[in-house]
Amino acid sequence: MSAFYFFSLGIMVLPSLAYVSSYSWRHLYIFTSIPTLVYCVLVLPFVSESPRWYIVQGRMEDAMKALRVFARRNGKFIPRGVELASELGDGENSPKAVAKIAENQDGDTVPLSVDHSQDFSSIDSSPAGGTKASGSLLDIFRYAETRLRMIVMAVVWFSCAVVYYGISLNVVNIGVSLYLSVFLNAIAEMPAFAITAFLLGKLGRKVMLAGSMLLSGGCCLIATFLITTPSPSPAPLPNSLFLGNWAAVPYMNMLHSDASSAPLHNAKEIGRLVCGVVGIFGMAATYNLTYLYTAELFPTVVRNAALGLASQASQLGAVVAPLVVVLGRMNPSISFAVFAVSAITGGLLSLKLPETLNKPLWDTFEGLKSEEQRHEHEILS
Repeated sequence: MSAFYFFSLGIMVLPSLAYVSSYSWRHLYIFTSIPTLVYCVLVLPFVSESPRWYIVQGRMEDAMKALRVFARRNGKFIPRGVELASELGDGENSPKAVAKIAENQDGDTVPLSVDHSQDFSSIDSSPAGGTKASGSLLDIFRYAETRLRMIVMAVVWFSCAVVYYGISLNVVNIGVSLYLSVFLNAIAEMPAFAITAFLLGKLGRKVMLAGSMLLSGGCCLIATFLITTPSPSPAPLPNSLFLGNWAAVPYMNMLHSDASSAPLHNAKEIGRLVCGVVGIFGMAATYNLTYLYTAELFPTVVRNAALGLASQASQLGAVVAPLVVVLGRMNPSISFAVFAVSAITGGLLSLKLPETLNKPLWDTFEGLKSEEQRHEHEILS
């Protein structure tokens, strides 16, 4: 979650780059692409495959090698004889083993796992070391335990992107400086990340997700009533900037709108700016949480597929956002109304998700199903 601070730092730098390269969008593309290419090269020596992925692929030795590398980098030591427990096996490597013990170099005994057999109602009887678990996007919708979660998270990610990018682009419809608004929005994200990280372990994922989305939706709803006059007509797009792609026209017209230089001259303008900043605050907290929450909602065998689908829903929302902003040129209240409905809908739907705070991070559908059955049994009893 701390990585999002650097995301906001990049957005804070973006207005400066955009101002310097305002005479050509191609220069802005170059300035923002070079750091990405450099990062892709520099990060390679530090990237490792996930030990959990090795486990579900039945590659237990590779998983242990990765863990030993992690331990060595952190100045730790994994004793000899340590083996990984897995949801896939039923023998000496399974979580049914009770208080497995290994000897370290000093001859002391170290407990490696405890009995979790009551958590598993169906476990493959083949040895864990040779068992390979598999899963696909279709499996997410095949199992009732994950189907509703995926649908809700897709809506949440879509709504989050519509509101997050929509508020950032909508400054051209409310008469405030584009550069100032983007910079303030990035600053507002910093405390959102800190507060989310602090409260996440106290209030839980579900409360934080619903609360942040409803906060953003409420601010957008208030902003709807602070707009009484139509926005100025955008400046025409220069022929030299025409890309031969109609989808690029709304973006370029917004970037060259005269409305972006309008001063803050009355209370309503300040109110709209404050609502936009607080709205971004809520959506930044949501974005910071959705990656973690989505990963915890799905087992390892389909976790990447679930995150991929949720990310695609987010990208679709990013595509829709500028279209909503263009729609707001007729009346800026329309844009804020759409943002409010999107955020409130996502916030209310998130209440249907289970809480994952202090819950196991499952590797297979079998483990997840057993947890759901145990939870239902606790409710009934």
